[in-house]
Amino acid sequence: MTTVAWWHCFAGVAGDMALGSLVDAGADLGLIERELVALPVGGWSLETEETLRAGIACTLVRVRVRDHQVVRTYGHIVGLITEARLPERARQRSLATFARLAEVEGKLHRRPTSQVHFHEVGSTDAILDIVGTCVALELLGVDEVRCSPVAQGTGMVQSAHGSLPIPAPAVVELLAGAPTYGTGLPYELTTPTGAALVSTLTTGWGPMPPMEIAASGFGAGTREIDGLPNVVQVVVGKAIERTDIDVEHGQPVVLLEANVDDVTGEILGATLAALIAAGALDAWVTPVTGKKGRPAHLVSALCDPPLTGRLRQVLVDETGTLGVRAQTWERWPSQRHFSEVEVGGYPVRVKRGPRRIKAEHDDAARVARLLGVPVREVARLAEEEAHRRDDRE
Repeated sequence: MTTVAWWHCFAGVAGDMALGSLVDAGADLGLIERELVALPVGGWSLETEETLRAGIACTLVRVRVRDHQVVRTYGHIVGLITEARLPERARQRSLATFARLAEVEGKLHRRPTSQVHFHEVGSTDAILDIVGTCVALELLGVDEVRCSPVAQGTGMVQSAHGSLPIPAPAVVELLAGAPTYGTGLPYELTTPTGAALVSTLTTGWGPMPPMEIAASGFGAGTREIDGLPNVVQVVVGKAIERTDIDVEHGQPVVLLEANVDDVTGEILGATLAALIAAGALDAWVTPVTGKKGRPAHLVSALCDPPLTGRLRQVLVDETGTLGVRAQTWERWPSQRHFSEVEVGGYPVRVKRGPRRIKAEHDDAARVARLLGVPVREVARLAEEEAHRRDDRE
């Protein structure tokens, strides 16, 4: 049975975040270090820290190196990885990731691949992030990598070539053909190292694929971001076909609920965001009447059974509730996947189900603002274009 890892990049992805997520999911750091020692690169050490990002427990991986300014050629890095006695699949994944980086850098700087010089992504910490991630995938027995759409920030970032726009040109080029979207956050959410890893290793994009979950983890970014858990999530498990789900009994899920009567609307909104970020399949708030006729809210979250403990803790941490109850339910999810169309020259994602196509509201709202038209008009045009594309195919 195929083991699949799915990265959820709702806050972007960086090399250290990808590595941290796999360590958090159970990849043994000592074994990773033992493999990385085979690289003919000295003066480094790996450290991990258990921390929180927006209330979510996660692992922060730090690569400590003596010299961050080493500039290496693509050929030099290939030699380092080839010389090391790494697990074969980890070696091939590492080489493929740097080959993808070299191809993009060569295109951006109009140089042959053999003449590409890596600056930031050729430094020792970047090499260890990439090779360490590939080794961690091997330790977890991952056969196939999947990935969600990748979030991007905005603004400017400093590089060896000077100030560059966010997302960086290399990130844009690396994610060509992959689903990605911008946010208004003034940070570099996705780095070239992270983009190289997901664009090279991923065999399919979209929501979490059908799987029997075995482990999950969160890798922390170094920055705290207000209103967003700065983490990348990984879920690891055995891939299953939709036909393997028991049609009669459905897919088991857990419904978590808590009644709160002393929480503001802002906190409720942040709680829903934190629950979704922690892996909830859905989360919602219902107005209710509590004891003594007091107005209150029922906070609910639906999750896969292995994530019950994590989601319960998020619900307690975010709302301060003194109690959480749970029920086991069944659900029969329909297959769905995402594709992308253009409206007025701007990309809009559409969700495809068995009987309907629906434009993603956030994308439609963003394009509506750019075009100065109603959101419903953008959604209509996107859905019509998706239907026309189906007819052409």
